[in-house]
Amino acid sequence: MNSEFCSRLRRRDNMTGTFVKLHDPAVIEILAHANLDFVVLDAEHAPLGRQQVATLLLAASAARLPAVVRVPEASKTWLSTALDSGATGIMVPHVSTVHQAEKLAALMRFGRNGRGFSPSTRAGEFGQRGIAKHLAAQPDETCLICQIEDAGGARNAAEIAALDGIDCLFVGPVDLAVSIGQTDVANSEVVSLCEQIIGSATHAKKAAGMFAASLSAGRSWQKKGVSLSVVSTDQAFLKAGAQAAQC
Repeated sequence: MNSEFCSRLRRRDNMTGTFVKLHDPAVIEILAHANLDFVVLDAEHAPLGRQQVATLLLAASAARLPAVVRVPEASKTWLSTALDSGATGIMVPHVSTVHQAEKLAALMRFGRNGRGFSPSTRAGEFGQRGIAKHLAAQPDETCLICQIEDAGGARNAAEIAALDGIDCLFVGPVDLAVSIGQTDVANSEVVSLCEQIIGSATHAKKAAGMFAASLSAGRSWQKKGVSLSVVSTDQAFLKAGAQAAQC
């Protein structure tokens, strides 16, 4: 499951998912029935701790639904917990410099300058794989998505995308707008920066991702080169369904 998602991401196949902010594992089960390609567990903007993320990843594994974790901080602790618990990929907010991206790419791997290794985790099938097999499989089963969310990141996007180990540049349009003093994601300057980041990813033959509030908005960005679309959130879907049911 994980290797298939990462292969599709690297091939730049069009995929659509959503952010999960609620901590009930049933949310994952329900979304798995919606035929989404993936979900992103949002530990940055929702109160999801490491234990809750691990539980949601267990639900995702059972439901055969690839799950990326958006970590609240780019620490070895958070990356290790998420990956060892079976995350398909890591999404890191506010990546602005090449140095930052290089450090993240190293932390995705075991060994020197990377993270610690244990084959006894869920990702290692609790020791069933053994050391050699888990080491060999891990690079194909995990992917790194760097969020570009400010003007500095946009300026460095081409160099970041060119790095080995970076699989996708993901545009956060709201943060990008706020970083340049705007509140409208449709502002021409914001749109131009989004297109610049997408172009940088495409030029480097890396996937470009984008958050979209609606499926129609996501499809519009797909026409501009986005292949990884994160549409809305579980909370927004719940609210919209409740509002639609009002008499």
